[in-house]
Amino acid sequence: MKNLITLLVLSSVFLLGACNTVKGMGQDIQKAGEKIEGAAKK
Repeated sequence: MKNLITLLVLSSVFLLGACNTVKGMGQDIQKAGEKIEGAAKK
């Protein structure tokens, strides 16, 4: 469980580090939310 949390935190840091602006970060979060929502509907 601890490894999973560490992986999620590191992934978040890399994803947020790729955003150049607050707008870009918002778009990335929205896309991630859409993917999660799509997976939940399956």
